[in-house]
Amino acid sequence: MAEVIVPELAESITEGTIAQWLKQPGDTVEKGDYIVELETDKVNVEIISEYAGVLKEQLKEEGDTVLVGEAIAIVDGEGGGSAPEPKKEEPKQAEAPQEEQQSEQAPEQEAKKGQQPVASPSARKLAREKGIDLAEVPTVDPLGRVRKQDVESFDSTKAEAPKAAKPEPKKAPEAKPAPSGKPEERVKMSRRRQTIAKRLVEVQHNTAMLTTFNEVDMTNIMNLRNKRKDAFLKDNDVKLGFMSFFTKAVVGSLKKFPMLNAEIQGDELLLKKYYDIGVAVSAPEGLVVPVVRDADRMNFAEIEKEIGNLAKKARDNKLALQDLQGGTFTITNGGVFGSLMSTPILNGTQVGILGMHGIKLRPIAIDETTIENRPMMYIALSYDHRIVDGAEAVSFLANIKKLVEDPESLLLEG
Repeated sequence: MAEVIVPELAESITEGTIAQWLKQPGDTVEKGDYIVELETDKVNVEIISEYAGVLKEQLKEEGDTVLVGEAIAIVDGEGGGSAPEPKKEEPKQAEAPQEEQQSEQAPEQEAKKGQQPVASPSARKLAREKGIDLAEVPTVDPLGRVRKQDVESFDSTKAEAPKAAKPEPKKAPEAKPAPSGKPEERVKMSRRRQTIAKRLVEVQHNTAMLTTFNEVDMTNIMNLRNKRKDAFLKDNDVKLGFMSFFTKAVVGSLKKFPMLNAEIQGDELLLKKYYDIGVAVSAPEGLVVPVVRDADRMNFAEIEKEIGNLAKKARDNKLALQDLQGGTFTITNGGVFGSLMSTPILNGTQVGILGMHGIKLRPIAIDETTIENRPMMYIALSYDHRIVDGAEAVSFLANIKKLVEDPESLLLEG
């Protein structure tokens, strides 16, 4: 017998929630097989078995919280529960044991067919939400991997008949009617949403957070994009967006105002000489902030490609822990959802976050006698006043404005 232990996941992760068992008691397990999907504060991870044998027992149920180092299952390395060897009989009946052996192996083969196939985390999550058995979902993937789109196109009504005989998964108790008699629904928060809520409150309690605002005239950037977008796409196979301009502007401003690229550690300040820029992305289970590493060493196309790759991984629930760790400053763009102005909340131990917003045509005074309609964006800088003074924060944001309104300067300062 051998115990399956929750492995070390990351320095900041000490526990997780059983999202889905990929192997069931009685299933054959090979060394390296995925047996359970664990939902952590940041990403979903699949835990493998270090042993070969038969899954004897699940020590935890789906929805249970487990700690790093805790046993969650038992694997019988001797193959306990396998079919007994057929009895040897007279030579004339030699074929009978072979038939018996084949008949005894049939349930085992059927069990293997019933095991969860290889599938992406997003596919498993969607199947779990729709009550679909992944073993019944056809896929066109040459390796047999079930993808999210396979689950989406699968007719779940075909799975109703065989699923009727299976035990229903454990359900949360139904909410009692409200005293007013009006309809309500009680939904359990996911671990990730609980963690997001907890950390946002911690930031508010543990920092002296302030926000300062400015506005940016986007005319020059929009003209440059319209002029260069076709050639940029052809040469780099990626669209030229606004994020690369703002990332370059942030890097250039951090070099000029290094305290916004720092961190408090006890009674010391850690000044970071590298520029790993977090980019807030909306994922199915909440906001995540994957990190663009060494953004100061990237050109515009490399930044756009990396942001696109990280955003896709976030949507597909494929972000790894290393994608989310170690950022020095964060950019968030509420404008994609229609936000005109907001006060972004600091991310973890960072001391600065830049908020971008929607672009709106507004009448702007060009001089004492001229007013023009210009595409304007409000930008916001939230900062930790324990490290950054108001004058420094305002100057930092003014420098962002200057660089973005003169995009050619980003080639020099970004």
